[in-house]
Amino acid sequence: MLIEDSNRRAFLRTLGATGLLAAFPEGGFGVQPLRGGVVHETLPEPEEAKPKYSIKFAVCGMSHDHIYGMVGAMQRGGGELVAAYGQEPDKLAAFTKRYPNVKMISSEDEILNDKSIQLVLSSAIASQRAPLGVRAMRRGKDFLSDKPGATTLEQLAEVRKAIAETKRIYGIMYSERLEVKAAVKTGELIKDGAIGRVIQTINIAPHQITQKHGDAGGGTGRPEWFWDPDLYGGILCDIGSHQVDQFLYYTGSTEAEVVASQIANVNHPDRPHFQDFGDMVLHGDRGLGYVRLDWFTPDGLGTWGDGRLFVLGTEGYIEVRKYTDVAVKSAGNNLFLVNQKEARYIDCNNLTLPFGPQFVADIVNRTHVAQDQAQCLLAAELVIKAQKNAKVVHLK
Repeated sequence: MLIEDSNRRAFLRTLGATGLLAAFPEGGFGVQPLRGGVVHETLPEPEEAKPKYSIKFAVCGMSHDHIYGMVGAMQRGGGELVAAYGQEPDKLAAFTKRYPNVKMISSEDEILNDKSIQLVLSSAIASQRAPLGVRAMRRGKDFLSDKPGATTLEQLAEVRKAIAETKRIYGIMYSERLEVKAAVKTGELIKDGAIGRVIQTINIAPHQITQKHGDAGGGTGRPEWFWDPDLYGGILCDIGSHQVDQFLYYTGSTEAEVVASQIANVNHPDRPHFQDFGDMVLHGDRGLGYVRLDWFTPDGLGTWGDGRLFVLGTEGYIEVRKYTDVAVKSAGNNLFLVNQKEARYIDCNNLTLPFGPQFVADIVNRTHVAQDQAQCLLAAELVIKAQKNAKVVHLK
């Protein structure tokens, strides 16, 4: 249990300035002992590092507002946004307002034929992303897709073929791991052995159809393609791509299968092809996984979803409350670590996000540090198979 504010203030007054300094470890971490032996740790403010590399990139397709997070990541890494293309007037207007100095292009080919552009980003309609990525790679450019990076096994086969033939990078922006600071910290803790060997991951990923604000999906109604599984990939392929990526990454699995999966339309009879619930069970060569997805986040939560990650290890466990700590505080990036030595709460909001700089460095150096290519595509393959083989459940 976290200490109440009044008790915390009393603790600090009692401790005094000298004792307070002694209570903090070297390196400037804010650490406060709480009731029950729990420790509250606030990560230090990161130093602003100047990007080591510079590349020119363009946006080709902005159907989903995830594009803003993708652009921000590349800019943090030293990327320069030089051109953009999109088809939807409302999305174009919003993008132009956000980036008024970016050259707006009238066709996809203008971007693909521009030899000065090294990287193409896209959050086009999900079923269009992989074919666009293949075209980009065959024009000598690296590609970063919003998730899911492909919606069919045939598309995925073409992506893998293009990678082998062109040696270009096909990245997928699994933002729930790459751009959520507490998820990044989870990876660091696992790598350091904080919970021993990972046994299982559980991902709970509720979403909200109409969001009130933010860059994760917009504050307006959903477009027509959002309701069509052939266009967005289905709930397991679309949302589940985040969670399967995390399962592979945290367990370290390089081989995996979907043991069982199911989908349902529980509460949207006016959209008979829509899937508002889905889940799946996973078995990897180094761990197990369970994923639950839904579109039932109520307005009272105050954000678009109460995403949770649970990682069980042989020596402890981690829980991440990604976007809020419901009924406690609205801030996200809350990490709880319990192992043989301690129970610790870590506020991860000040953590530096490494993906952007790493991905830009990969493009310059032709490496795969930011995202292991095989794992990236294996996650895409698993969710496509989960979607394809899912049992359709009808609830009375």
